[in-house]
Amino acid sequence: MDRPEHAVILLVEDNEGDIVIAEYAMRQAKLVNRMMIARDGDEALDVLFKRNGFEDAATPDLILLDLNLPKTDGFEVLETIKSDKILLRIPVVVLTSSSADIDRIKSYDLHANCFVSKPVRSSDFVHVVQEIEAFWFSIVKLGPKSDRH
Repeated sequence: MDRPEHAVILLVEDNEGDIVIAEYAMRQAKLVNRMMIARDGDEALDVLFKRNGFEDAATPDLILLDLNLPKTDGFEVLETIKSDKILLRIPVVVLTSSSADIDRIKSYDLHANCFVSKPVRSSDFVHVVQEIEAFWFSIVKLGPKSDRH
């Protein structure tokens, strides 16, 4: 297992219930040291570009991105990330309640690393978050932090 020693996930999610479930799932999996939360698209971009009070924010190793966000929506966040020569290296998992083909296709067109529809049942959602985390931090070899902002 070649996961980062101090793995950081940025969860971009406005639904408080989904935030609580994701935090629970990660605590249970014991795979990451830190999870940051951005509750809208603007805040996510502030964290990623280290501005507007987030100058000391850690650069995430993985981004879990909802599409239906207040302010800047998930598609715009994804497009901005994948248009930046440094941020584009961070894997982005679209984790959304949408199961619409058009949202999936648009996400991949904008270079999402994968698209996952949130399960309705909270126990299934916990399992999905744990599987995403296990895959990205136990199987995939991520780029070194020194290559990022």
